Amino acid sequence: MRVAIAGAGLAGLACAKYLTDAGHTPIVLESRDVLGGLVAAWKDEEGDWYETGLHAFFGAYPNMLQLLKELGIEDRLQWKQHTLIFNQPEKPGVLSRFDVPDIPAPINVIMSIIRNNDMLTWEQKIRFAIGLLPAIVRGQKYVEDMDQYSLLEWLRRQGIDERVNSDIFIAASKALTFINPEDVSATIPLTALNRFLQERYGSKIAFLDGSPTERLCQPIVDHIKAGGGEVHLKKPLKQILLNEDGSVNGFLIRGLDGNPDEVITADAYVSAMSVDVMKVLMPSEWKANSFFQKLEGLEGVPVINLHLWFDRKMTDIDQLLFSRSDLLSVYADMSITCKEYADPDRSMLELVLAPAKDWIDKSEEEIIAATMKELERLFPQHLLGENPAKLRKYKVVKTPRSVYTASPGRQAYRPDQVTPIKNFFLAGSYTMQRYLGSMEGAVLSGKLAAQAIVDRTDDLSDKTAKSLQIAAL
Repeated sequence: MRVAIAGAGLAGLACAKYLTDAGHTPIVLESRDVLGGLVAAWKDEEGDWYETGLHAFFGAYPNMLQLLKELGIEDRLQWKQHTLIFNQPEKPGVLSRFDVPDIPAPINVIMSIIRNNDMLTWEQKIRFAIGLLPAIVRGQKYVEDMDQYSLLEWLRRQGIDERVNSDIFIAASKALTFINPEDVSATIPLTALNRFLQERYGSKIAFLDGSPTERLCQPIVDHIKAGGGEVHLKKPLKQILLNEDGSVNGFLIRGLDGNPDEVITADAYVSAMSVDVMKVLMPSEWKANSFFQKLEGLEGVPVINLHLWFDRKMTDIDQLLFSRSDLLSVYADMSITCKEYADPDRSMLELVLAPAKDWIDKSEEEIIAATMKELERLFPQHLLGENPAKLRKYKVVKTPRSVYTASPGRQAYRPDQVTPIKNFFLAGSYTMQRYLGSMEGAVLSGKLAAQAIVDRTDDLSDKTAKSLQIAAL
């Protein structure tokens, strides 16, 4: 069976990979000239990589880890020490660590909190632990029900100290969703916390050993092609063509570089595009359908990713760091954390600016000037004084619409992968699956879309369908 998939991000590629494994022929169509969608990366004129985002992998990403294992590339993840590291803005240059011991969950995470004495007092730790009990004891159903509250509202309802919010959850919210605790649904960080508390290595962090485009996406493409599938770049979807009954007749692809438009036909069709693009390209005939109307309740969040190359080493920390800055979310020295980006003498800091809604339209010069001001607080020993480090070059990557904005109440608007259109399916981390908008959510959504297509294929054996069901974690 031929399946046309619009979008070569992780959701579209994962969907195609699992369809290939089930004996189908996916045709992946990507509008840009680069793989990866929200994990895309490019080389600059000097051969240095810059990326759409700062991509950290967690131990609580079972579907991503399984995908890497199936492709035989799990060794490309560089696992770091099991710890979470926060800056202390009131003490410039000082870091606070939550070192997680190698003992069963959730005791390991609890011990990391207890042993940290420079951020939270004992009273705050106790209030924090008591506040988290309902999420631990009552499970994911409770977590889903908390979508009616913002994280800040939930913290106050639990009697959790405001200091815990300012010290821990502002940083965590911006890292997970690119927005602040007063704007994010409580469901999102509670989902992450639940995974961290349930899995021994759930909060352990890894970085890929090179660019996501080459080291992650290309092996998926190679697997798809080896199984008879196709992946095409510079094939933007122009229109979803319909039959008289409202089902999909074909994908009209806009011709680029002087080429004419073309129609791709298949037995089934998948949108693995972002929710914002899907809303634009949705056929008018579908807009009265309540299923598709729900998409109007979802909108991508603006994100800015920064790359700063310095003339010297700024840090020796081989880990993701939470900046606890009003402007910045998380950062890492990629010259240390990533094998392909390694430089023994100079640093390349990759940082996420969040929330970015007030900055997305500002010039690169304004953004870099404000970032350097913040970095003076994080690295006063290098950026202040008589001989400050020099910024050699920079790249600013703006994504006006990234993962869906995870504000309170959004869970009700997240659609299933199966649509009312018999031969049309959705994939993307905005669709309903147990993980938030993330690499893990994208991979799982693609797997679920593939499973839905398999379930509607009469000529596939029960064994094949069952194997995919077992694979979805």
